[in-house]
Amino acid sequence: MGDRRYFGTDGIRGRANSHPMTPEVALRVGLAAGRLFMSSDDRRHLVVIGKDTRLSGYMIEPALVAGFTSAGMDVRLFGPLPTPGVAMMTRSMRADIGVMISASHNSYADNGIKLFGPDGYKLSDAVELKIESMMDQALGEGLAPPDKLGRVKRIDDAQARYVEIAKASFPKSLNLSGLRIVVDCANGAAYNVAPTALYELGAEVFPIGVEPNGLNINAECGSTHPEQLAETVRLHRADIGIALDGDADRVIICDEKGQVVDGDQLMALVALDWANRGLLVGGGVVATVMSNLGLERALAAAGLTLERTRVGDRYVMERMREGGFNVGGEQSGHIILHDHATTGDGLMSALQVLAVLVASGRKMSDLARQFDPVPQKLVNVRYAAGKPLEDATVKAAMAEAEATLKAAGGRLLVRPSGTEKLIRVMAEGDDEGLVTKMVDAVAVAVKAAG
Repeated sequence: MGDRRYFGTDGIRGRANSHPMTPEVALRVGLAAGRLFMSSDDRRHLVVIGKDTRLSGYMIEPALVAGFTSAGMDVRLFGPLPTPGVAMMTRSMRADIGVMISASHNSYADNGIKLFGPDGYKLSDAVELKIESMMDQALGEGLAPPDKLGRVKRIDDAQARYVEIAKASFPKSLNLSGLRIVVDCANGAAYNVAPTALYELGAEVFPIGVEPNGLNINAECGSTHPEQLAETVRLHRADIGIALDGDADRVIICDEKGQVVDGDQLMALVALDWANRGLLVGGGVVATVMSNLGLERALAAAGLTLERTRVGDRYVMERMREGGFNVGGEQSGHIILHDHATTGDGLMSALQVLAVLVASGRKMSDLARQFDPVPQKLVNVRYAAGKPLEDATVKAAMAEAEATLKAAGGRLLVRPSGTEKLIRVMAEGDDEGLVTKMVDAVAVAVKAAG
């Protein structure tokens, strides 16, 4: 994948006002991407920029704008808009590139820059590496002449356009009237659009996490902290709870009893429903190596496959495009519905779940358990130095655990974290005791080696 200095698995991310999340790096991203996408033809080139509600967005956005305009690109600013909305609008407005300023589900202290190509898909590794290779050029290189500088405009109707696109993904024959819905917007990018879309489709909406102040994004709310959602659902005797993350590309649902439903169950719910209605394409679902074995078995029972990719929604999307699949996602609630979006979309995923809820006339608690999850255990082992996974003792422990679990119908997954000095050891199988024993054995070996 080349040696990445700035870009990680999901754009550039880091602590605000520390490298690489500084105005200088943002300026360099704008300059480099601007130079790359400014081809020799004379037409005006366009970049669209959206953001979530973090305080540091006010710092990163103007720096990006300076970079793009000095390279000669016109800029359109959306203000707060979900990541999938930026992806859609990039394509819809015929922009050369789309930018989302967000650190997704992280706290306000972090921020990030995600880039989309003109087709609305996240940029490939190859294009990101090309941008990265240009980012360290001298700041005075490749600048536009004074008469060719870019112009900047704020687009006021971006949120309204996204609401309409989201509503259009909901089946025309259904509406949400009579449903009581709690929606937790994580004080993030969807604080306006998600309650609006649900209300306009007919629901009685109880919004929480809709008072962003720049510092409270994802703070004890949203998809990473569903406790408040569950409590509010019980308080209002709601039919369902929906929690988005800071940039609204992932969703977690809770049923009317306040029980949380993860991404694997939601993928099973939508995929099996679409298969029954003849809408599922590709003969199965694409998910990551983290998805539960129970999901694989539930799909197999319906004659469907589960294809696994490495962790990261971009890899799920790549496989979906290659294999012609229209449902995929991650256990964490990144669900990609390719008929409607080019990236994970929390609101649209929630709308598909609501469509099943309304059409079936059943309670969410009846729909929430599409399969019995197989016992799964994940342990993160910190290490100080070296490459523990290349150690002979670790390799032997892994081989033994793998063989033992495989014989019992389970599996082992050991992978390094992409962002910190951690080895993630995960196992699953029907025998919980065995799963725990094998994870612990590998974890002990990794700890000793690192």
